[in-house]
Amino acid sequence: MSDGFGLFRFTATMAELARGAEIPSVLPVWQRHLLSARDSPHVSYMHEEYENIPDTKETLIPLDNMVQRSFFFGPGEISALRRHLSPHLRRCTTFELVAACIWRCRTVAISPNPNEEARIICFVNGRRVFNPPLPAGYYGNAIATPVAISTAGNLCNQPLDFALELVMKAKSKVTVDYIKSVANLMVIRGRPHFAGDWRTYIVSDLTHVGSDNLDYGWGPPVFGGPAKSGVGVIPGLLSFNIPFTNNKGERGKLVPICLPANAMEVFVKELGTMVKRDDDIFIGHTRL
Repeated sequence: MSDGFGLFRFTATMAELARGAEIPSVLPVWQRHLLSARDSPHVSYMHEEYENIPDTKETLIPLDNMVQRSFFFGPGEISALRRHLSPHLRRCTTFELVAACIWRCRTVAISPNPNEEARIICFVNGRRVFNPPLPAGYYGNAIATPVAISTAGNLCNQPLDFALELVMKAKSKVTVDYIKSVANLMVIRGRPHFAGDWRTYIVSDLTHVGSDNLDYGWGPPVFGGPAKSGVGVIPGLLSFNIPFTNNKGERGKLVPICLPANAMEVFVKELGTMVKRDDDIFIGHTRL
């Protein structure tokens, strides 16, 4: 029904009304026909995020010792990651950079067979590709979820450039026609779920939706966003980038990660090597 931006539009309206506004500054827009499937639906792109992945014994991960940790990426961490890149890739977005880094580190940590597929699914805001743009008050779902795929061996053994280029290429597929193809696929295949297991990392960027600026009359929030990773049928697949200010006053993004305890140890070591930092990249951790 809605996406992160639509949910924020709703909560921002509630905040305005709570502060005494009589009408919202941005009126809600229904207009679901803007993203409806065609009369004769036709899937014009490959949407591998909905294609089943063959099950193997490599996909069986024990869920009885899961650990939650949140990782902060501020200016220092982002600069350290960019130094790993070839010059022509250093203008990538911070979302692309952090997503590629975590995808690679996470795959190293869970250590699948080198010939197994490793996937990353990125939530991409489709509002930016429409011309004319969707109305500001449109609160429906305009998210596309392109996937990047590699063998685990290539992903773990290649430099960060490799993962980053795959993420950037996947995001670049999102066009108006691509989004309409997804809408058609939903009709034809009856709204399938993502195809994923432990070899899949799903990530969504919430740093630009405005949750850190909501004010219900008591001032801005201390934190706005999901409190942890690990939600869903299979814990650990889905994660979010959340706007955050650390205790040094640095603005950045917080990324909650959920992994088995032994895999988390490997992830911490791998990520620490990438950002040239020790435990001060962690905000906290819990056990499920």
